Amino acid sequence: MTGRSNNLLRRLRAWVLIGGAGLALAACASVAVRNPGTVKQLAAQAVRERALGAQPNWSIEGRFAASDGQHGGSGSLSWQQDGPQYQFTLRAPITGKSVQLNGGPNGAVLTGMDKQALAGRSAGDVLGAEFGWDVPVMDLAWWVRGLRAPGRPAILTFGANGLPATLDQDGWHIDYRDWYSERNPPLPRKVYASRDPYTVRVMIEVWRFGASAASGMSAKP
Repeated sequence: MTGRSNNLLRRLRAWVLIGGAGLALAACASVAVRNPGTVKQLAAQAVRERALGAQPNWSIEGRFAASDGQHGGSGSLSWQQDGPQYQFTLRAPITGKSVQLNGGPNGAVLTGMDKQALAGRSAGDVLGAEFGWDVPVMDLAWWVRGLRAPGRPAILTFGANGLPATLDQDGWHIDYRDWYSERNPPLPRKVYASRDPYTVRVMIEVWRFGASAASGMSAKP
């Protein structure tokens, strides 16, 4: 294991619960039927992407589990998006300790873990310096909504429900395990992203849209 990976694990262990609880979201079965998509399904996906892409203010509340293939952790997740500005808060279930990442076009700032704030030109720079992990934050803002990040090739498959089952883009594989299919447009409930050996699993309990979704954000960097 590299020094950067060891640094990541040390940081994660400082604020997440390590062990079986971190892998609890893995128990759900994957979507059984996956196909390249019919003309109708691809057209419906294009409609979803236009509708959701036109709503710049949104937020989610839920749970997450992360693993490097050998060790895992879990916690609660709060993500608020205000146009190009974002705020992530990850909170440990036992200690209650949290880290917060605020970012936008002018840079990103990471606070929490009883440490001095860390600033950088982008979320990737900050998370790379602190955890040793290049997290595709800008792409995740699209993937978590079940959308392809614009401007780059992507491969979609669809499930029996007619909604995306998997998405492959920029070396990451995103598996959509469950949807809020009753919503208009439908929104993901369980999103599993992986790029060997890393996995990140998100169970979304609450979706919000509109200006009020970002009302709790702190000052923008």
